Amino acid sequence: MLKTIKLYSFLIIIILFFNKAFSKDIPVIVIAPGKTPQSLSTVGSTVTVIDGETIRNSNESFLGTIIEQESGSTNTFQDGGHGTNMGVQLRGLEKRYSTVYIDGVKMSDPSSPDNSFYFQNIMKESIDRVEVLKGNQSSLYGPNAIGGTIHIFTKKGKPGFRSNAIVKSGSNDTNSIYYSADGGNDKITYYLGLNRFLTNGISAMNDNDESDSYENKGLHGSLDYKLSDNLKIENTLRYVRADTQYDAVSSASTDENDASDNTEGSYSLKVLHDKGKFNNEFSYNKTYIERKTSETTAGNFQNYFGHRDAFNFTGTYNFDLDNRLVYGLDAEFDATRYDGDYAPSATGWKQIFFDKEADEHIFSQFFDYQFRPTEKLFGTLGLRSDEHSATGRKPSGRVTMAYKLNNNSKIRSSWGSGVRFPSMYDLHYANGNTNASGGGTYSGDGYRGLVVGDLNAERANSYDLGYETYFNNLNLNLDVAYFYVEQKNPLNSDARNNWKMGNTVGVNYAKGLELGLKWKPENTKLGIKFDYTFTDSYDSNNCYAGCTLNSEMKDAKVRVPRNTFSSNLTHETLTGLKNSLLIKYVDKTRDFGNSNNSWTDVLLDDYITFGLSSNYRIYENYDLTFNVINLFDEQYEQSHQYSQMGRSLYFGLKRVY
Repeated sequence: MLKTIKLYSFLIIIILFFNKAFSKDIPVIVIAPGKTPQSLSTVGSTVTVIDGETIRNSNESFLGTIIEQESGSTNTFQDGGHGTNMGVQLRGLEKRYSTVYIDGVKMSDPSSPDNSFYFQNIMKESIDRVEVLKGNQSSLYGPNAIGGTIHIFTKKGKPGFRSNAIVKSGSNDTNSIYYSADGGNDKITYYLGLNRFLTNGISAMNDNDESDSYENKGLHGSLDYKLSDNLKIENTLRYVRADTQYDAVSSASTDENDASDNTEGSYSLKVLHDKGKFNNEFSYNKTYIERKTSETTAGNFQNYFGHRDAFNFTGTYNFDLDNRLVYGLDAEFDATRYDGDYAPSATGWKQIFFDKEADEHIFSQFFDYQFRPTEKLFGTLGLRSDEHSATGRKPSGRVTMAYKLNNNSKIRSSWGSGVRFPSMYDLHYANGNTNASGGGTYSGDGYRGLVVGDLNAERANSYDLGYETYFNNLNLNLDVAYFYVEQKNPLNSDARNNWKMGNTVGVNYAKGLELGLKWKPENTKLGIKFDYTFTDSYDSNNCYAGCTLNSEMKDAKVRVPRNTFSSNLTHETLTGLKNSLLIKYVDKTRDFGNSNNSWTDVLLDDYITFGLSSNYRIYENYDLTFNVINLFDEQYEQSHQYSQMGRSLYFGLKRVY
């Protein structure tokens, strides 16, 4: 390990001596790092921008897959085929330590055990842009934004009129169709996108070979109205109805009719006022998620319902072009209902009588001062206060720095403190499933033997140091960064403590190195993109007690690989024909066991996959598409005993204006 660190340090020192002239790239404008438009070259945080062209050119159907392919130190896992839970982890932290926003709407699910968000239902066709902001961002984006935040911007209408259509078909009787129309004038613009995705699918778990189907029917719309030169109203609506068949974890179960009917929606109303040096935004955001599950073997029929109402004000005062103050107020109201999973049959009651409701609120105030003290130095200083209705008030802050060595090279660094409050599941439900664990007669009874005050908020600190440059003589972009994040009071609940939630005494951490290269020579048809991430992680909820894993992985974070790399090779073989080859390697990972192996931790094997994609322009604005995933039919797991897609082929036709 020491030799590896020395090698990385030597490479960084060598790189710092090669600062060439000027990059010819068009400046990239980002919004997420400071809640206001700014040049990426002046940002001290690590940001990955996935632009509209990259999304349009991808032949993938789901946004989560594109984020995994395009963003380094971003690890995804999926519990089966299309439609099954897809989690995204940033910088070696569990998915609950990052936040997701769609058009400014926070998309976590209050009814889920960890108040996080899954990506399996986000189709890519209505997405215009993604900004993955890495590192602790709690001072700007509040609780849970410890590993980072993912900001998704959907498509907007433009003056005139356009319509687009895409149809695809492929393996496992997969068919999808997408249609959109947008237009407007100088005062009003609109966008409407409709999609339907249907597949027979694969078995969610690898203990059987029956097919688990998935259907996604979605709508995305926006309506913007310009009242005057200084005042604008924006409306955005997203609605998804997804039906998924899944498998119960127990291999003894009968899974043919296990299914989940999911509804996922969000709405945003924004009023934007621009007056001189002041820019103000008032917004109302609504999130609605409902899951209706049925497990035929156990005879369980359960509904999980969560929604959020949020009122946000963000203001910006521009002192001049280089110095500004961003400030705001947030009020978030969450509510949920969940079933009593352990309702005892001895009572003779139906589980509906054990349903519990819960609600909470968070009131927040924040400011972020963005300044330029010298010609080449850019900085930010931010503070935030979050008051949680059950856990109290907690502060967080951040400091960032970007120093431009020249017009195409910079050193960046950031430090941040963060917080994660217990979820409503933690506070009102996860108190064990037996009397001995304090659960009382049945679980979810309001903590008999365990009071809310027994759970504390998690705290975190993180920092990173990065360097990025463009070598003109090599046509090469390089980005390298070191990161470290630690978590105190981590909350855990598993079979080892009989599913009783509690704060762990130890301090968790994740640290590592990110390396990104992008080579695209001018006047050539070849391009190469490469990302590598090394992550060393520690989980105080490790498997030392009776653990059979090797010493290197027994205390690593769950589903966090030590080494990953991906490479995307693109080539324009003929005029109008573009091909790409994606290679991805994921190292061994630790995972929790399940009821099939008495909850013993396991080690998932490393794997490497290959994917091939082609686009051929057959006529003006018409493309034929071809995509094959897992080209060599690699058998692997991202979650213990859950299946992954084998070799699958997809063909499509798209018309895009």
